Amino acid sequence: MTIEKGKPWGIEVARPPDLQLANSDQVVAHLLTADVGVPVAPTRGDLHRTIGARPLGDRLLLVEFPIDLLRVRLDNEREAIAVAHVTAQSPRWGGGWWRGPVLMVMNAQFLGDWHVVSRGHPNDGRAESVEWGSEFGLRERWEARRRLPTGGHVPHPAIETRSFRERSWTFDRSLDICIDGCRVGRARSLQIVVEPDAAVVYG
Repeated sequence: MTIEKGKPWGIEVARPPDLQLANSDQVVAHLLTADVGVPVAPTRGDLHRTIGARPLGDRLLLVEFPIDLLRVRLDNEREAIAVAHVTAQSPRWGGGWWRGPVLMVMNAQFLGDWHVVSRGHPNDGRAESVEWGSEFGLRERWEARRRLPTGGHVPHPAIETRSFRERSWTFDRSLDICIDGCRVGRARSLQIVVEPDAAVVYG
């Protein structure tokens, strides 16, 4: 059951004896999907930061956090699972973050040094999307990147934010796609479906 507003997230449990440590969001996703049921504890990454970034140490009691997963489909062919975020942007030779459309789909609150979403939650049954349109100018992008580490945002008609359970995008040209911070290739179309309460992690 996804989190209810105003209710605490997670329950304190005994540390699983076969706990697997994951030092990145990509490793968390791999462990959760490669061996369903294995107990996983993020030790680094954006999901780790979102759940509080507490060091595990030798604590005998941990918090078990239910989380949603993002099922990602590229060009109606390739599928993958994300635990933290999915991004799409122009290739580096085409301007990267500085020109063209930029899409950030968030399950976690953070993307590296950026605090992208504050109202989103990894267990609310929804994902948050932030889109910069091609008309979002260089000066505005610089200001947006400057504010993002503190969670600040630049109000602009070329920025769209939405909360969704399932959504698809078709781009004018192929964009670089990164899943949990790892580039997975280019795609003209992208579909993301939120899978509520699909996994648990420990922290």
